[in-house]
Amino acid sequence: MSNAAIVDHNVPPGEPPHIHHMDSVTAYGAAKLGMWLFLATEILLFAVMFCSFAVMRYYHLAEFHAASHHLNVKAGALNTVILLFSSYTAAVAVTKAQKGDNKGVVRNFGISLICGLLFLLVKTAEYSDKAHHGMFPFVWNSNFYEYKNFLGLYFCMTALHALHVIIGMFVMYWYGIRPAMNNRFSGKYFTPVELGALYWHLVDLIW
Repeated sequence: MSNAAIVDHNVPPGEPPHIHHMDSVTAYGAAKLGMWLFLATEILLFAVMFCSFAVMRYYHLAEFHAASHHLNVKAGALNTVILLFSSYTAAVAVTKAQKGDNKGVVRNFGISLICGLLFLLVKTAEYSDKAHHGMFPFVWNSNFYEYKNFLGLYFCMTALHALHVIIGMFVMYWYGIRPAMNNRFSGKYFTPVELGALYWHLVDLIW
């Protein structure tokens, strides 16, 4: 494959031909490197939060131990299965894109999107249950607000992760499903699908 950009003339009448800059070997490698560097920053972000959780647990072991009994293990396990399955379909979407099977990309990324939505619904139900039982990071105690260490970190970490799930869903739709519906992907052009799947795998790994 040459480093020259490939021009796609299969566009609606009146529109200029699309130039696939990502089809060059150099641009493809640069795109993947850029994505891996971005994912590294995401890992560092969550690593700080995990370390903060570990430190706070060390200093407030009794509180963390008591609060952990209020977590919904079944809901957490269900969300884990949902995200693992969504990672599988995202990986299949990449294979389909590499083979030029645009319908396969739409189908498998669509399943991943549905899984992401199910994950958010389960997490919303968990949040609603905690709110119903008055489990908030800040609780009014006498004349001041008392900060709950475990709940503060729990809501912060899970809400940040949920935000990444929403971003991942947008990426899969906008850069995967939407172009695939117009038959944009082929064996020579599949970079957006691969990078979108990489981001989604990180979201699942963090969970």
